Amino acid sequence: MFEDEFEREDEGQPPEIRDREIPGQASETRGRSTSRSPRRNGRRAVQGDVAQRQPRHAVPESAEPARRLLEEILERMGVTQVQIEYVPRSEGEYFEISGPDLAMLIGRHGNTLEALNLIFNNILNAGMRANRKYYTIDAEGYRARRADQLKNLALVTLERCIREKKPQRLEPMLPSERKIVHLALAENQFVRTESEGIEPERRVVVHLK
Repeated sequence: MFEDEFEREDEGQPPEIRDREIPGQASETRGRSTSRSPRRNGRRAVQGDVAQRQPRHAVPESAEPARRLLEEILERMGVTQVQIEYVPRSEGEYFEISGPDLAMLIGRHGNTLEALNLIFNNILNAGMRANRKYYTIDAEGYRARRADQLKNLALVTLERCIREKKPQRLEPMLPSERKIVHLALAENQFVRTESEGIEPERRVVVHLK
C-alpha cells in the first residue's frame, strides 16, 4: 500500500490545482482532450460518452443506498430529469450522471463536480470507522475522460523513468488524480510510486525499483 493509501478522496482539493491542465500529456493526447465536440440537440455531444462505450451495469445491492443518496442530493440542488448509472472502472466505482444540460453541475474545470463528490462521500461515510465506501461522481463522462488522460500520463512517465534511469516528478495534482496515477502503475515490475510534498503542492514521484 502506498504511503497515501491511494490518496483518500475526502482530502481538500484546492482550486489553484484543479485549474491547472494535466501536465506531461503526449501531444496527441492533448489534441484529443482539447478539441471541441460537435453539438447535438442544442448541447455539446460528449466524445466517448460513457453510456455509449460502456455496457450498462446493474447497480449492486451494496451501492443502492449510495445511489439513492446521490439522487436526493441532486433533487435538492434542483438538478432533475437526469439518469444515474453505476459504472465500475479499474480505478473505482463511478456513478455516471446523464441529462440534457449538466454544464452547471460540472463547473469550471470540474470544480463543482469535485465539490459534489467530496460532500457526497462525506455524508455517505459519516460516523463510519470501518467499511467506508467511496464512489466517484461523474457527469457526461468528464471525470472518466480525465482519468484516461492521467493513465496515459502514467504510462508516458513510466517509459521516461526507465529510459532516463532516474526518478520522474509529476506536477502537483489533486488527491483523486494522484490516486489514479498510483493505481495505473501499482503492479508494474519496473517502477514504484510515492507522493511527496505538502498540499497543495503534493505530487507523484515515479522511481525505478
